[in-house]
Amino acid sequence: MSSTTTYTISDLAKHFDLTTRAIRFYESHGLLSPKRDKNRRIYDEKDRIRLKLILRGKRLGFTLSEIKTTMDLYDNQPNEIAQLKYVLRVIENHRKVLEQKQNDIQNTLTDMDEMTEKLTVSLNTLAEPTR
Repeated sequence: MSSTTTYTISDLAKHFDLTTRAIRFYESHGLLSPKRDKNRRIYDEKDRIRLKLILRGKRLGFTLSEIKTTMDLYDNQPNEIAQLKYVLRVIENHRKVLEQKQNDIQNTLTDMDEMTEKLTVSLNTLAEPTR
């Protein structure tokens, strides 16, 4: 695609399977800044790529604030070192949180298994006819 390719909000919404409201939401948080022709938004290739990165960040569990920081670092640091270090830190932090949640879930499942076994034994004991 050439650098002069432009998109409407509807084009981007359809391409990324989003609502136009979601795109306006990202714009209101400073993640996208389309050009304007009166009250019509005009998105360029850079905006399309930024929206793709926003959605990737969301899938990785990044907050909007973390996504904005990542994009701001990219815009302000041409060599990308600061951005890459920041993204690595954020991923590491999110990974730790997910691993803890995974551990908590496993512990809860183990507790449920133990309780199910105890309750089943108690129920079977109570349900046995007395002779």
